[in-house]
Amino acid sequence: MPEYIRPIVQWDVARPADAQMLAGGRGWFTQVEVLSRSADPSIVAASEVSEEALAALVETRPPIAGMTMDRPRIMGILNTTPDSFSDGGKHNSAEKALQGALRMSDADILDIGGESTRPGAAFVPAEEEILRTVPVIKALRAAGLGQPISIDTRKAAVADAALRAGASLVNDVSGFTFDSDLAPLCARRAAPVCVMHAQGDPKTMQSAPQYEDVLLDVYDFLADQIAMLVDAGVPRSQIVADPGIGFGKTQSHNLALLARLSLFHGLGVPILLGASRKKFIGTIGHQELAEKRMPGSIAVALAALKHGTQIVRVHDVPETAQAIALWQAAVAGCADG
Repeated sequence: MPEYIRPIVQWDVARPADAQMLAGGRGWFTQVEVLSRSADPSIVAASEVSEEALAALVETRPPIAGMTMDRPRIMGILNTTPDSFSDGGKHNSAEKALQGALRMSDADILDIGGESTRPGAAFVPAEEEILRTVPVIKALRAAGLGQPISIDTRKAAVADAALRAGASLVNDVSGFTFDSDLAPLCARRAAPVCVMHAQGDPKTMQSAPQYEDVLLDVYDFLADQIAMLVDAGVPRSQIVADPGIGFGKTQSHNLALLARLSLFHGLGVPILLGASRKKFIGTIGHQELAEKRMPGSIAVALAALKHGTQIVRVHDVPETAQAIALWQAAVAGCADG
């Protein structure tokens, strides 16, 4: 049975001479947790890890859509849908979306979505999704917004139209399992991608999701899909992985993933976490209204950064940016992080 290697990430300003730097960033580790489907977890020295496994953990991640991966990056959520669980209807015109984007000036990348992926959401035809997203992307570019733009879609036709309109990255919540034309399109267009894990589709994904081992099952899925993308012509250096918090997962599944999030560095690509305002935050934080889950969302984002996560996808961009700046300063002991 294969072993899975999870770096135990530290951020202390003092580190031993044998510390391994994580993914070209500022986190480091001297120990790893070895996980397996056939044995109990164990903690061993990083020096006992194979050269191949260690290389995947320490190699510097190349820039994605012009963003270096040596510091935390913020992906701002800008849904153009009428029915998204938190911001549905708030940005469903080019003018509203532009105003929303301007409020997200601290975002390193803007994520534009035209199909709600909330639990129970209905399918949206590609033509409708294009009508919702492409005018917004064009308006943002016409207004001079220079941030990278990702298109949150699982359909090749939508991705193609969005890339032509000025999008920079394709973010597929289906993990490139929905549309077989999407991976080849991204390869042809040299578009960076984010591959996310989901069990089932939005309409059914929260109907009693089950896993043998959620952490290892999600890891294996992402590893397989990354290999597929590479075979399709997408360079590994241009792939981001997202464990898909809340997509076909119970609260227990989500927490198991968050507790050992650094495992996914073993994939050799940047990690993105999208947990903003999700139901488990409201449940644990005793807040039914999604728009009032900002404090809990920031807490989860900072916990993810402790694991070395490179990108956090959030609704509350200015507040998250402030929290990250203070987290970095407090950890580094200086204001420039």
